[in-house]
Amino acid sequence: MMLIDSHCHLDFPDFAPDLDAVVARARAAGVAGMVTISTELEKAEALRVIAARFSGVWSTVGIHPHEAERYAHVGADDLLALADYPEVVGLGETGLDFHYEHSPRRAQERLFRAHIEAARRSGLPVIVHSRGADLETVSVLADEYAKGPFTGLIHCFSTGRQLAEDAIRLGFFVSLAGIITFKSATDLRATVRDLPLERLLVETDSPYLAPVPNRGRRNEPAMVVHTAACIADLKGLPMEQVAATTTENFFTLFARAQRAAVSA
Repeated sequence: MMLIDSHCHLDFPDFAPDLDAVVARARAAGVAGMVTISTELEKAEALRVIAARFSGVWSTVGIHPHEAERYAHVGADDLLALADYPEVVGLGETGLDFHYEHSPRRAQERLFRAHIEAARRSGLPVIVHSRGADLETVSVLADEYAKGPFTGLIHCFSTGRQLAEDAIRLGFFVSLAGIITFKSATDLRATVRDLPLERLLVETDSPYLAPVPNRGRRNEPAMVVHTAACIADLKGLPMEQVAATTTENFFTLFARAQRAAVSA
């Protein structure tokens, strides 16, 4: 059985003291691949270094919507200039966060569209963060898709059913994190039960959002097994089937990621 953690933050200070052990625990748990996600443009090189250090670890180039105001000058060309490396398999995370609004909405949307343009031009998937902005996220995705196709996923999906269904209709994937294991996530689990397994990925968003039974602890890629197990339980499927399908979905979406890196 093999799983891929499609979204973690291995460059965060939380992992600095024991990154080798974190990756080793993931391997021991059957998590053969991980994508360490960019939140600020200046971190792109450090992320590539981490990806090059570990087989089966890849990175992205992108700017979190919280940081959008600081990057008013960044366009698709700037993103693409940092993405032309074999370790880089996606663009983001980007999107809209109207819950905290650490950056103005207009700045978030402009940068979101720049990431999408880069995704369209490069063929790399765009990793979308959406919080408190379901309708606006779908509106931007649909508007941009009408200009030309691109691929991507809704990362850490934990919101309304409509966002997931509309994204899937656009050909997107939906990535699920440990939130689905939380006692309070009854509505989310009902939605996940109905989503097609062929459109799902799993992630940790570590070091955040540790799943049950590890809530309150630092999250790490090894714990994605609990999210996969929850999906299996919700859908009445063997864990092996969920692992195999979500892994296949990962390599379909993240086409630059080499399967050979996780088959050794």
